[in-house]
Amino acid sequence: MRAGWELVVDKVLTHNNVVELTTLFNLLLTEEERSAVAGRLKVFQLLLAGDLSQRQIAAEFEISIATITRCSNYLKHMTAEEKAKVKGLIL
Repeated sequence: MRAGWELVVDKVLTHNNVVELTTLFNLLLTEEERSAVAGRLKVFQLLLAGDLSQRQIAAEFEISIATITRCSNYLKHMTAEEKAKVKGLIL
């Protein structure tokens, strides 16, 4: 049985401090998964800021080109309004 993502989001929203959220994410995600999420967030932030090339991001932050390409392709398919919303959420 596959649990709904909404349940995860609801649980995250019930916690409002770093200690509780860290405990929850440590329970739900492996160290590798937490690292992947953190890396992906960093890639989106850097791509949206536009100050570094994809190769510079890969070299400076030790993130795979494949991850950067996936994030970049995702952004390419967003409308300007969607990108503006994402910027407001993560920058």
